[in-house]
Amino acid sequence: MKLFILVYVILFYTLAFFWRSYVTWRATGVNPYRLTQTDGLMSFLGRLYRLVSLGSVAAVLLYSLAPADWYAYLGPLTWLEGAAVTAVGVTLLVLAFIWVLAAQAHMGNSWRIGIDEENETTLVTGGLFRFSRNPIFLGMRLNLLGLFLVMPNALTLALWLLGDVAIQIQVFLEEEHLHRQHGDAYRQYQAVTPRYLGLPSRRTQPQREQSHG
Repeated sequence: MKLFILVYVILFYTLAFFWRSYVTWRATGVNPYRLTQTDGLMSFLGRLYRLVSLGSVAAVLLYSLAPADWYAYLGPLTWLEGAAVTAVGVTLLVLAFIWVLAAQAHMGNSWRIGIDEENETTLVTGGLFRFSRNPIFLGMRLNLLGLFLVMPNALTLALWLLGDVAIQIQVFLEEEHLHRQHGDAYRQYQAVTPRYLGLPSRRTQPQREQSHG
């Protein structure tokens, strides 16, 4: 399990963030990382995302590579340690990994980390976006929960909760941005597609394929 979680985190960040960012930049010339504001709520969210990411990597390194007694400093929740909980955590991690990569592929060059106020992107309504307006954020939420269940301790619990709050705020900010950018097209899409997951409504489907996060 220590080797699995270490390899998983390396692959997740390499493929879902660094590689996808590079592919988008090469195709468009646009840096997809948009959490660079120096003030305001987006700046706070950027710092919070970095804190959660660095904390997750630190927790995995301590769990996988550090002496066993060092892990005790993370405040292990021993009552959650068990084969069944670990199996659920591993399942969520694998599903989140596949789900995020698939959603990013469906977004194509419209993928961004944060809100891009400078470059208009299309609003993707096909693929996984038929069932979720925010499939990548859903995958990130499952990822954080999976990490907590595989390594149940005080740090991963705090990271899961902080990350989930940051994602919820980000989703609302992106919805406002998409309303401004796409108007009625997004409102129509919003009316038939769940925020996180579900079957699309049988009401009028969006008529043109467009994108978000």
